[in-house]
Amino acid sequence: MNPELDEVVWQAWKAMELPEGYRAEIVEGVIEVSPTGRLPHARVVNRLRSALEVLLRDSEHGAWNSMDVIHARRAWVPDGFVAPRDVEPAETEDDLGIKASAVQVVVEVVSPGKTNQDRDRIRKRREYARAAIPAYVLIDDYDGQGAVTLFTGPRPDKADWEDIHRVPYGTDVTIPEGPAKGFVVGEAITGPKRG
Repeated sequence: MNPELDEVVWQAWKAMELPEGYRAEIVEGVIEVSPTGRLPHARVVNRLRSALEVLLRDSEHGAWNSMDVIHARRAWVPDGFVAPRDVEPAETEDDLGIKASAVQVVVEVVSPGKTNQDRDRIRKRREYARAAIPAYVLIDDYDGQGAVTLFTGPRPDKADWEDIHRVPYGTDVTIPEGPAKGFVVGEAITGPKRG
């Protein structure tokens, strides 16, 4: 990491004015602009958020989306995440988002296209591990006939994960710990197996 370059990228990201329907993230020191998800993407995100809200209804944690998650001059807009309902803003001059340290589970739904797939499968996978987010769920229509991968045990020093559990659509994955413990990502969230 280059602190001076990180600051330049951070200031450029903060100053960006994007057209409606686009978002900008800082992923591994690079500003990435992408459109918001299409209808199939939004359906999965909405099913996920609704199911998480049911699980968390009596909890101090809630299901979030469309919010910047900030860590070390990086900014991500996950498709969904679990964090305290009364979360404190990140310590930035403009309260631009929340601290990654408050996030207990982060979820990405992969969008079409190699750039989008690489961002969620590779670059964000490393970023979320660096931020020590306890669990990362990747819902991927473009992995075979569809797959869900659960990453747990972040290793920030290695930008990797201790445990990686990948299953095809149609097989349930259960979050093993934290406020979303017992939450099942299966066909009710992903829809049926593709192909």
